[in-house]
Amino acid sequence: MEENLENSSAPADVAVEQNHESTASEMPNHGGMETQPVFSSEEVRSTLEISASTGKFWQDWDKLKSMLSYYLKQVLSEYPETSMTSEQQTSSLGETFQELAKRLDDALHSFDEGPPFTLQRLCEILLSARSIYPKLSKLSLALEKNLLVTSTLKISTDPQQLATEQNSNGSYEASMNAQPQTHSVENGEPTAGERDEVMTDAQEAETGEAMTMDMDTIADIVRTSEGNPTPTVDS
Repeated sequence: MEENLENSSAPADVAVEQNHESTASEMPNHGGMETQPVFSSEEVRSTLEISASTGKFWQDWDKLKSMLSYYLKQVLSEYPETSMTSEQQTSSLGETFQELAKRLDDALHSFDEGPPFTLQRLCEILLSARSIYPKLSKLSLALEKNLLVTSTLKISTDPQQLATEQNSNGSYEASMNAQPQTHSVENGEPTAGERDEVMTDAQEAETGEAMTMDMDTIADIVRTSEGNPTPTVDS
């Protein structure tokens, strides 16, 4: 009797394990058939860490794009929403998990000439996704924001910096000083998201100027009052 009970529980365990594997294998793959990556997980993470620390890349863009796509799917599949029903996913995310993953992967593959100029932030998010964004809905918004840009990075001609250090806040910093990153604008003008950043900077600058003007005005009033003291009236 006990042997029958033990044997009956074995298929359930196998089913759970197979379900987990099928969830990973059902992740959308850009271009059709699912293919095995020609790189290891260690190589992918190391590559992303370097870009996260320097804001640059040294690989062929097609290869780096494949690495990013592979890691993106891996990160997304680690969230609990993958085990929800389609109805629950739609209620939580506004779309099914498969639709969300495909949309983000398609956005990544829309870059033909090079990675988005937000590559550094994109790598930082993917490397520390669970600690930064506990909910998949928040992660998807962050990824979407960094993928819906038009500016792209050019491949770096500087010597590749291999050593990276992770700060306590989760960001990566190169052990050597990185050169300022440059980027090319494909469409000749920034996108709405980029314009928002520019507007924010402009508003901050205007606020700073207004504060300076107020201080100058106060200083003028003080100087005027000192130069023309109010006469006293004798009683």
